[in-house]
Amino acid sequence: DLAGIGLIFILRVNVMRTSMFLNTLTPKFYVALTGTSSLISGLILIFEWWYFRKYGTSFIEQVSVSHLRPLLGGVDNSAPSAASAAAGDADSSRQSVSECKVWRNPLNLFRGAEYNRYTWVTGREPLTYYDMNLSAQDHQTFFTCDTDHMRPADAIMQKAWRERNPQARISAAHEALELNDYNGKNKAELCATAYILLAEEEATTIVEAEKLFKQALKAGEGCYRRSQQLQHHGAQYEAQHRRDTNVLVYIKRRLAMCARKLGRTREAVKMMRDLMKEFPLLSMFNIHENLLEALLELQAYADVQAVLAKYDDISLPKSATICYTAALLKARAVSDKFSPEAASRRGLSTAEMNAVEAIHRAVEFNPHVPKYLLEMKSLILPPEHILKRGDSEAIAYAFFHLQHWKRVEGALNLLHCTWEGTFRMIPYPLEKGHLFYPYPICTETADRELLPSFHEVSVYPKKELPFFILFTAGLCSFTAMLALLTHQFPELMGVFAKAFLSTLFAPLNFVMEKVESILPSSLWHQLTRI
Repeated sequence: DLAGIGLIFILRVNVMRTSMFLNTLTPKFYVALTGTSSLISGLILIFEWWYFRKYGTSFIEQVSVSHLRPLLGGVDNSAPSAASAAAGDADSSRQSVSECKVWRNPLNLFRGAEYNRYTWVTGREPLTYYDMNLSAQDHQTFFTCDTDHMRPADAIMQKAWRERNPQARISAAHEALELNDYNGKNKAELCATAYILLAEEEATTIVEAEKLFKQALKAGEGCYRRSQQLQHHGAQYEAQHRRDTNVLVYIKRRLAMCARKLGRTREAVKMMRDLMKEFPLLSMFNIHENLLEALLELQAYADVQAVLAKYDDISLPKSATICYTAALLKARAVSDKFSPEAASRRGLSTAEMNAVEAIHRAVEFNPHVPKYLLEMKSLILPPEHILKRGDSEAIAYAFFHLQHWKRVEGALNLLHCTWEGTFRMIPYPLEKGHLFYPYPICTETADRELLPSFHEVSVYPKKELPFFILFTAGLCSFTAMLALLTHQFPELMGVFAKAFLSTLFAPLNFVMEKVESILPSSLWHQLTRI
């Protein structure tokens, strides 16, 4: 009991001293206090915002979870067993690798005739270093082999594909062709990959690129026929034939794309169909996506449906082109007569329901596409590589297919009325999907590497601001307001501060008064002497 009484006495003395100290404070002290608090909270807010923009999480929350929670003994009681956790980690890692794989854009533009022209006009670089580095790796994979050192022109081109400087690559290609001319080789024996490089990077128009690709075709067909006869003579010959096959397919595909860009769409469709029949196993080039776009330009919707029936299969990798083209065909059947007011009164018909479900399926696969199709977000030139389900794929699809959606009457209106309904079906897309796997969390990082810095990358799902950013923002604003008011009205704010502190200590003073009324005054006198 005496210990409790002593504690109460100590508290009483401290309260009295605190009250005396607060009464001696001047308004300048309150101005300095609130100003310093505002400055510190503002610095914390700036740092938190920068950290969140760069790493996508709050620094304070991360430190709390990583360092403070283990010290406080926080454990997850619902942790799974070691075996199931290991299996889950393995599955998630496999899924992450497959879903975040970067793919070659089937409809990629020509560097010299299109990307470089954009740079000349705007002064902006449409391709990132990461994207061009991936292209260099692709070229080395498709256009080189181990036996290139045995042929001087191919040895030069092997170095050219590794060269970072565009002018050095072009000079190396000319050197390879001059070397062949010096050796007196005919057109069928010239270096096909040198013509490819010149067509891609030196030609400033599609017409020039097509001429160079036609020369590359003559050289490529000759090399392909020779290596085809020798492919069974050993591993080196087999590798060379595989390289010559890749070169020939690439040339024919680019020639078909040249024909499509120059308005000879039927010729382009025939070339693509012949190429897919001749090399049915080379699906890595995704030639069917080029074919779908050309058929849509011809408005050959029955042929488009036939291609979709073959490639929109559960066992094959999906793409925005596949999913949104399927949705466009379903929408085409009902969009010209679709009215949201009428549909809300009578309900959706079976055909309309199928179209809406197809749109929801497409939006779930890639939620970034509708904003580009509805022109809610500005388009840029598509990159040379895309990330499936990412913003880069959405740009590549909308860049070529927006005109096809506009051509179908009412299709964009139907998309506008229904696409946001997908998000109500999947409230937590990073954790659970509906028709596809959960949305991969790596898309934003990869898209920032693939897309130029002047483009605002579309992020899905939208990240909510962490609590501590909101808290520090509120604290900074509140203390800044107090500092301003205290500076403008020092006397009045001093009165308010003293009143606030008096109110804050009022419960404690009330308790002390009650204790004083109960205990005898002689006891307080003795404690004071002690």
